[in-house]
Amino acid sequence: MSDEVRDELKYTETHEWVNVKGNTAIVGITDHAQSELTDIVFAELPEVGKDISKGDELCVVESVKSVSEIYAPISGKIIKVNEDLEDTPEIINEKPYDDGWLVELEISNNDEIDSLLDAKKYKGLL
Repeated sequence: MSDEVRDELKYTETHEWVNVKGNTAIVGITDHAQSELTDIVFAELPEVGKDISKGDELCVVESVKSVSEIYAPISGKIIKVNEDLEDTPEIINEKPYDDGWLVELEISNNDEIDSLLDAKKYKGLL
């Protein structure tokens, strides 16, 4: 089965996805990342209101086989976290691009979006 890559999203080399909507961005991990992690059992999300810089640890996702840091693909302020993941972290495995999103950021540097990979480049990376 090939990994799903959506054309409308931006990606990082560390397998995070970004959905830019105006001055905000929703961030999650890619289908490839969730399949590599296997069954996700816990997601430790950041606090709302926290400022984060590109490359900083955004959150931690724990699976049955490992604990993985998820890195911020762009800088911004966390304005929302996916609280559903507290009780049902497996949503990340089931719907990584939909209900399995991690955080929503208020973008602080739009130039950083240009450094992200488009779907074609991300597919090439895989």
